[in-house]
Amino acid sequence: MASRAKKILSSQTTFAWLLILPAAAYLMLIVVWPLIETFRLSFTNANIGGESYVGWANYEKLAASKKFHQTIGRTFYWMFLSVILKLVMGLIGATLLNAKLPGKGIFRVLVMPPWIIPVAIGCIGWLWLYNGQFGVLSGALQWLGIIDGPFEFLAYKDSAFYSAIVTDIWVGTPMITIFFLAAMQGVSRDLYEAAYVDGASRFYRFRRITLPQIMPVIVSMALLSAIWTFNSFEIVWILTEGGPRHATTTLIIDTYKTAIASFKFGPGAARAVVIVILLSIFSIIYMVVLKKIEKRFGSK
Repeated sequence: MASRAKKILSSQTTFAWLLILPAAAYLMLIVVWPLIETFRLSFTNANIGGESYVGWANYEKLAASKKFHQTIGRTFYWMFLSVILKLVMGLIGATLLNAKLPGKGIFRVLVMPPWIIPVAIGCIGWLWLYNGQFGVLSGALQWLGIIDGPFEFLAYKDSAFYSAIVTDIWVGTPMITIFFLAAMQGVSRDLYEAAYVDGASRFYRFRRITLPQIMPVIVSMALLSAIWTFNSFEIVWILTEGGPRHATTTLIIDTYKTAIASFKFGPGAARAVVIVILLSIFSIIYMVVLKKIEKRFGSK
C-alpha cells in the first residue's frame, strides 16, 4: 500500500515538473542566458569589430570614473525624489477617491489615462507642453507675467531634470493611487465607526487606522516603484536623450549610450552588471522590510 502511494506521488511529481518545464526553459532562454552572457561580456572589450578578454579593466575604469559616480548619484536622486512625490500624491488621490463625494466614479476613471496611454505618446505630449515657443506652460507663465519671454524647459540642466521628474510622476502616480485605493477599501468600516463613536477626528482616524492598515501596501509600492523608476528609460530618452550636458543621464541611459549608441558592448555590459547588483540589493531590501512591516501591522 505504501509503495503504491509512493508510486502515485512520484508520478504526480513528475507530471508537475513536466508542466513547469516549458515555462522554466523559456525563462532560462530570455532571462538567465542573457544575464550570463552580459556578465561574460563585462570582462571583455567587445565592440562591433570583435572582442578580447580584459579582466576587471571595465570595472576598474568605472570605479575610477568621477562621471560614473555622478551618474549613480543622479540616478538615486532621480529615483528617491520621484518615488516620494508619487507616494504622497498617490496617497492624497486615493484618500479623495475613497471619500463620499458626488461623481467619484467619474474621477476614478479619469485618473487612469496617464497609466493607460503608452508612455511614448504621453511623453510626446509633454514635449509639446515644455516647448518654449508654442508650449502651454511657457505661454501661461508669460501671460501671468512670471517670465518675460519663451522659456525652453528642456534646454537647461536643472529645468530639464525636474521636468523629466514631473513627467515620470504623471506616468506613475495613477497606478499607485489605484493600489492605495484598493487597500483603503479593504479596511473594515467597523474600525472607523468605533473611532467615530469615541470622538476621534478625521485626521486621527486616518493616522491611526488607515495608515497602519495599508502600510504593507505602501511599503510594497514604494520599493516596487523605486525599482521601476530606477529602470525608467523611455521618459528620459524621449524628452532629453540624457541631456542637456548629461543633466538627465541616469544609469540606464548611460548604459544604452555606451553599449548601443557607441557599440562598446564590453563597457556597456559592465554597467549593466552594476545595475543588476543594485537592483538585487533593492529586491533584498524589499523582502526584508516588507516582512518586518507585515509582522508589525499584520498580514493583509
